[in-house]
Amino acid sequence: MARRAILCFGDSNTFGTIPMTTFADRGRHDEATRWPGVLAERLGSAFHVIEEGLGGRTTVHDDPIEGANRNGLAYLIPCLESHRPLEAVVIMLGTNDLKPRFSVTPTDIAFSLGVLVDAIGATRVGPNDGTPRILLVAPAPIEEVGELAGLFTGGAAKSRALATAIETVARSRNIGFLDAGAHIRVSPIDGIHFAAEEQVKLGNAIAAALGQILA
Repeated sequence: MARRAILCFGDSNTFGTIPMTTFADRGRHDEATRWPGVLAERLGSAFHVIEEGLGGRTTVHDDPIEGANRNGLAYLIPCLESHRPLEAVVIMLGTNDLKPRFSVTPTDIAFSLGVLVDAIGATRVGPNDGTPRILLVAPAPIEEVGELAGLFTGGAAKSRALATAIETVARSRNIGFLDAGAHIRVSPIDGIHFAAEEQVKLGNAIAAALGQILA
């Protein structure tokens, strides 16, 4: 019997990037530590958890510096189609939208996530050509510290308003919502990425929220 597929769609914190001391750092937490791996362990063998994390990924924006392939919306549709049927999709994006190069507000970011949610509904990639369950995760607030601070100037203050704005979008579409910032904190090393123990905490929190959605 085929396992029920769960797609985890996000940025470097879904990829599992280790807190960076320099721009040259390319470390990644191991599979068992990354939150999708923790989720897979919690859900058990009846589920297949698919990791789709990319450093620098935005919600709907081509990145003029890091490249158009960072646009989450552009990649989402073929990603959904290639992994169908999907029981559920977990989305955690919005952190990279905080970069000043995009000049968007917390409400803009939340609305952009709404565009992704609507795109999932339109593709009908769930079981029996239905719509998969969706869990929208508001990323943890960032801090402007370390080597990455200059990339996110002004982003810390905006990040603290994200959860409320994203929850509003989730409720308007009757989908699941989780505030990552209620469970974890970003690393004081770079203010963006998660230490190993925070990855594990987040995986457990997402597993609990997703369990309720799938029940």
